[in-house]
Amino acid sequence: MKIVIAGGSGFIGRKLTNILLSKGHEIVILTRKDKKSSGNVSYVKWLEKGTSPESELKNADALINLAGVSINDGRWNANHQKQIYDSRMAATDELFRIISLLDKKPSVLINASAIGIYPASKSAIYTEDSVETANNFLGKTVYDWENKAKQVEAQAIRAVFMRFGVVLGNEGGALPLMALPYKLFVGGTVGSGEQWVSWVHVMDAVRAIVFALENDNLRGPVNVTSPSPVQMKDFGKTIGSVLHRPHWFPVPSFVMKLVLGQKSALVLEGQLVIPKVLKDEGFQFKFPSLNSALTDLLTKK
Repeated sequence: MKIVIAGGSGFIGRKLTNILLSKGHEIVILTRKDKKSSGNVSYVKWLEKGTSPESELKNADALINLAGVSINDGRWNANHQKQIYDSRMAATDELFRIISLLDKKPSVLINASAIGIYPASKSAIYTEDSVETANNFLGKTVYDWENKAKQVEAQAIRAVFMRFGVVLGNEGGALPLMALPYKLFVGGTVGSGEQWVSWVHVMDAVRAIVFALENDNLRGPVNVTSPSPVQMKDFGKTIGSVLHRPHWFPVPSFVMKLVLGQKSALVLEGQLVIPKVLKDEGFQFKFPSLNSALTDLLTKK
């Protein structure tokens, strides 16, 4: 297949590209930077004045949209929040413009999303059937992003919204910062420790995207989380156990709020999210337990 990836040079996008290449697909990566194409990977500039990416995307079979300013970088002040929101809306609008100009439409749009759409709770269990929406910045961003991407269905294109949990990997995401205190022997429970962490190993996240690409039954929201979420206190204890480091130095909520501002909600609040759609469709997690995921990521060279 000819697969177009927006955001293909990011944390998830790089690993996704490698897997799709190993399966023999042709990859087109939409980028703002000048990059030289090689082999089965070509780079096409977009979202810059004077660019016309549609001329290079004829006969595309699938679109994967991972584009957007990272929620992990920077402090969540008003300007950064606007960048996070606007970048996602602008990228999706541009994909729609491109699609409208293609004679042959792609069969599927796989759009990144996040479990931040669900309200924080210590007791609720969320699946893709849950209709509650978080009344905060991240909840609104995800809700609006999914609703915008859903409009592609009007052109008979299958739409899938990959609601990523806390993606664990060594090259990005939350894990390097979460593991650092333990490596320095000052790891401990963050906040109350009762908040849920619905996590997923980055390779399972990437494999889930490929699964959605290849499985026509998948449409709408898909929770991309492991089948075994844990509370923050147990997440920390598992990091300590895998690294053979103590888990004893608690970090009070007010300290996280002081350091991170509104972004502290990412670690002080959480949701218990179950990947019901993936499980029902027979997806097999390579790293179903936190111990297996952290052992793979933190102990292998």
